[in-house]
Amino acid sequence: MRSAAAPKFYETKKFKDKVKQAIVFIVLLAGSVLVISPLWWMISTSLKSPAEIAQYPPTFMPKEFHFSNYVDAWKTAPFTRWAMNTFFIAFCGMAGSVIVNSLVAYAFAKIRFKGRNALFIVVLSTMLIPGFVTMVPQYILFSKLGWVNTYLPLIVPAFLGSAFFIFLLRQFMMTIPNELIEAAVLDGANHIQIWWHIMLPLTKPALITVAIFSFNGAWNDLLGPLLYLNDESLYTLQIGLQTFKGTVQTQWHYLMAMSVMVLLPVVLLFFFFQKHFIEGSNIATGTKG
Repeated sequence: MRSAAAPKFYETKKFKDKVKQAIVFIVLLAGSVLVISPLWWMISTSLKSPAEIAQYPPTFMPKEFHFSNYVDAWKTAPFTRWAMNTFFIAFCGMAGSVIVNSLVAYAFAKIRFKGRNALFIVVLSTMLIPGFVTMVPQYILFSKLGWVNTYLPLIVPAFLGSAFFIFLLRQFMMTIPNELIEAAVLDGANHIQIWWHIMLPLTKPALITVAIFSFNGAWNDLLGPLLYLNDESLYTLQIGLQTFKGTVQTQWHYLMAMSVMVLLPVVLLFFFFQKHFIEGSNIATGTKG
């Protein structure tokens, strides 16, 4: 009997697997280049001279690196003051989001009370309301309270809870065994003590995720400060970036340089806490109960 002919190398499973891996690698590489290209263009433009920026066809790499653009851009306006303002608003908003949303999430996840599920549905339904719908009534309310031209309209809403953050933390807390709560109750702990000593440590990844989201949202917020802040000394970095845009000319080299510096804290925040961020975004990583 004739022995079966050996398959050709391009018909083997090993070759087909390598081809699939190569295709996946090429697709991911192309996607990465597509995503990174705007960031690279911003950095490249920040290091060019105005004459090179206006040059056509545009250059992918600066012919001469002008690192002085960063120093000069920072000195054109009180960016140190604006950076401190932005950090203060972002930090207060982050603290409020973590504390309030974790408290509400704990109540929905571990405290049984009448109408809990119905109330949770009402909270989730607020996510369907666009922010632009509540913008005018909210401004009128804050105006009557005398909060315009202060940081209160930018900070206080963070202490009133967010439906998305409550949902995220609640789902994470649902994975924590109820036996831990029952044991703490038998030891005489109240709900605040349970929340502080048990729930917060066990939901650390989710809390870091909420902190990153809230800090990033407050740091990059332009519309809020634009609506409520009139005094230049209260401005944030996002409003400060608009100083480089004129009706006739835009200082692109300064604008891109400051944009890189404004983006840097958010990138570093995600870089140092990316492990916790990924774990917190996946509720399946919680302790199963």
